[in-house]
Amino acid sequence: MDRFRNRLRDGTTPGRRRLLRRNATAAERALWRLLRSRQLEGYKFRRQQEAGPYILDFYCAAKRVAVEVDGSQHYTRNGLADDAERSMYLLGLGVRVLRFTNVDVLTNAEGVVTTLLRTLQERR
Repeated sequence: MDRFRNRLRDGTTPGRRRLLRRNATAAERALWRLLRSRQLEGYKFRRQQEAGPYILDFYCAAKRVAVEVDGSQHYTRNGLADDAERSMYLLGLGVRVLRFTNVDVLTNAEGVVTTLLRTLQERR
């Protein structure tokens, strides 16, 4: 576990994470309102968690689940390639990545939460 924790914390600065929190998208803010303070079945989530060279939008350490809220830039050729590389890196750390679009979060929050909760309950 210590090896995993060390990999989660190397690479970026707290200032960058703080900046990302301050400049969160509307979808990230909406999802955070649903996840913060253990509101989702008692699961604790962190916002803007470091994972090696990456910063995860949301992370549940107890279940090793990352939640990414993706805007349109993620659906370009480069964005898809970058996301695939990032997901493989995280998978190597034992982290499962769930991706939702901004539109999904803003228009179908109930479906997003249901999918997330199902995944959390399936993980050991």
